[in-house]
Amino acid sequence: MKRIKTKDLIPGYVLAEDVYNYNGQMILTKGLVLTDKIITRLEFYSIMSVRVEDDMQDIPVEESLPEPNLTEVPHSEIIKQSQDFKEFKNSFDNTLTGFKSSINNIVELNSPINTEELLNNTKNLVEQARNSSYSTMDMLNSMRQYDDLTFAHSMNVSLICNIFAGWLKMSAEETDLLTLCGMLHDLGKLKIPDNIIKKPDKLTTDEYQLVKTHTVEGYHILKAQGVDTHISNAALMHHEKCDGSGYPLGLTSDRIDKYAKIVAIVDVYDAMTSARIYRGPMCPFRVIELYENEGLQKYDAHYILTFLENVSNTYLHYTVQLSDGRTGKIVFINKHALSKPIVQCGDAMVDLSKETDLHIDRII
Repeated sequence: MKRIKTKDLIPGYVLAEDVYNYNGQMILTKGLVLTDKIITRLEFYSIMSVRVEDDMQDIPVEESLPEPNLTEVPHSEIIKQSQDFKEFKNSFDNTLTGFKSSINNIVELNSPINTEELLNNTKNLVEQARNSSYSTMDMLNSMRQYDDLTFAHSMNVSLICNIFAGWLKMSAEETDLLTLCGMLHDLGKLKIPDNIIKKPDKLTTDEYQLVKTHTVEGYHILKAQGVDTHISNAALMHHEKCDGSGYPLGLTSDRIDKYAKIVAIVDVYDAMTSARIYRGPMCPFRVIELYENEGLQKYDAHYILTFLENVSNTYLHYTVQLSDGRTGKIVFINKHALSKPIVQCGDAMVDLSKETDLHIDRII
């Protein structure tokens, strides 16, 4: 047997061991033949590597998809080429620089948290997008190559939380609070050694236990600063799951702060759809499918369903490549199968909810 990083797995490998998540729950069994969906599931559970048998099963292995032959400029490329996007990205980069400095000063120098300043920076970005030709989600969907597990990730979560608040029809005060919860949820990661946070391979048990302390570390920093309780709770509880399988306290739904429940959804979505040291950004529709299949027990049903319906609609009109190599444009979102929209490929309308052997492989 041999150990292979998850990012290097291909369909056909056979698991040489049972696979457990970091809470000790078995998620895959020894002898299972890996498929594309199972490999994605490993990534969903942040499993960095697994042991596989030396000989692959004699089953068809997916070939690399050909480069798409496009007849028109993809929607995402139109956004990236626009002046509005270039100005937004420049503002994002400048805001990120200031955010890094502020957060480092809070953690290292115990500087007071200026929530008004932090909030205004995020709101300025949202306002800039609102006054452009594209939405904030359009801008973020076109900026998925940041490999930054703390600062850019926290900015993204903050922005998406701000948008999510609108989907939930929250008041202005609640929106501001949720935005700050998203911005400061990972504050405690600055207490974890950088070589562990950025380690490209599977963490040891001791390393993972140390990483998990970022929730408690962040909580203590924020509580000492006297910020709103929901903000410190979001730092503490954003890895809790409604079924009790999360950490650090193993809380069930009724004991998890509602703002933490929302941040938890956005946190995982942004992490999986952004680039990481050990993989490129995952296709959003693969992430949506995982949420549909496994997320309803782990996340608050109202919040997760609201999020999935709205975030899937942000990809309407985007050009995608299907798993059979065809390219097309998303023209309709299936409300009862959000990860399986209708894609127009030339003159053909492909309803992925009925074509069970097909899926969206990537956004182009």
